[in-house]
Amino acid sequence: MAVVQRAGAAPLWWLGVVAAGAGLIPEGLTGRRIGVLVGALLFLLAAALVALVRGGRAAALAAEAERAARSDILQARSVTVRNWRRGHRWWLLLAFAAALGSAFALPAAGGMALAGWGTGLWLRARGTGRVEEAREVLLWTAADALGRGAGDPLGARTTRLWTTGTEAGDAAPGGGRRR
Repeated sequence: MAVVQRAGAAPLWWLGVVAAGAGLIPEGLTGRRIGVLVGALLFLLAAALVALVRGGRAAALAAEAERAARSDILQARSVTVRNWRRGHRWWLLLAFAAALGSAFALPAAGGMALAGWGTGLWLRARGTGRVEEAREVLLWTAADALGRGAGDPLGARTTRLWTTGTEAGDAAPGGGRRR
């Protein structure tokens, strides 16, 4: 579950940083200082909102998680990340273009909001990782429940989660690579 949450964090963060940097070039309608201040506020709001949204659903699903059977097939971390990024590439491109375009009104603000969105996803994955470490399990969602493009692990199609030991698969608690 944390792998899917974390799959979008890096591209959103980096696209946001690039858009914010490029967004400092035009003076914009409000000026750079106002744009950066509004961007900082949008960064914090986006990070907090994305990190906290569906927290109750995640806790409820984690509390009811069942042990995976030996016959269950786990999808590799790299496959999950690749599917998510392929499934969302056009949305990422559209968000990047919108962040760049918004720089003509509020310099750097759109890029900083995009980076905040990525930070929020990373924080959400870290929160899932803390739950996994405390329970000494990894939480998994069925790949077919994610739908096309490896969508949202807490979406309506996800009705339950499975657990395995922390050594199963190639993901560490929190969705990172196992070292």
